Amino acid sequence: MAKFQTVNVLGVDFINTTNHDFLTQLKADSQANKNRFVVTANPEIVLAAKQNPQLATAIKSSDYTTADGIGIIKGAKILKTPLPERITGYDTMCALLDWANANQKRVYFLGAKPSVLADLKKKLAQNYPDLVIAGSHDGYFQDEGPIVNDIKQAKPDFVFVALGFPKQELFIANHRQVATAIWMGVGGSFDVLAGHVKRAPAFWVNHHIEWLYRLLKEPSRFVRMLALPKYLLLVYRYALIKK
Repeated sequence: MAKFQTVNVLGVDFINTTNHDFLTQLKADSQANKNRFVVTANPEIVLAAKQNPQLATAIKSSDYTTADGIGIIKGAKILKTPLPERITGYDTMCALLDWANANQKRVYFLGAKPSVLADLKKKLAQNYPDLVIAGSHDGYFQDEGPIVNDIKQAKPDFVFVALGFPKQELFIANHRQVATAIWMGVGGSFDVLAGHVKRAPAFWVNHHIEWLYRLLKEPSRFVRMLALPKYLLLVYRYALIKK
């Protein structure tokens, strides 16, 4: 495993690297048949980890935790330990799907609603015709046992888990040993890839206000968005203590 330097933001160690170098490492890991656990964390996850010891332990057990969220980039800068750029779950997944398609890798998809998963598979067949879909299951289940066994039998090279946090991180931490794969929690990425949710246009993404676009589209996210100012207050407080 590449020894990326890390930057600690409120107790979570983020890899200090670029999208390019991270993808290069993941591809090398896959070619070498390494078992890897990727966490893509935003401020909401960082705050949740402070309240949820199980989630904190799961994140610590990961091989790579990336800064998925401009709030993490801002937090690291406030702490005077800057990170070069965001490394989002969605963009990383899409880049890995491109590579997996070119190399006929086996991919397992777990999560989302049954209708989303059905449309996702149609999109994958169109956009990644050489991708091997090793298996899939929606996110609505009570018993993990059959799904874990299905993943084990599928022998995937990549497992993308879209159960939302902390469920996806806990699932991976508890079951990653059943397949020598790159395991990654990807939140709502299946919904976007399937065409059920529109991602923010490039302008909003490039100006780091993707969160505002999502809030305007889904006002019900307002309570969740309150995590950002709370997180930044904690970062400023910690920065003062460090001084």
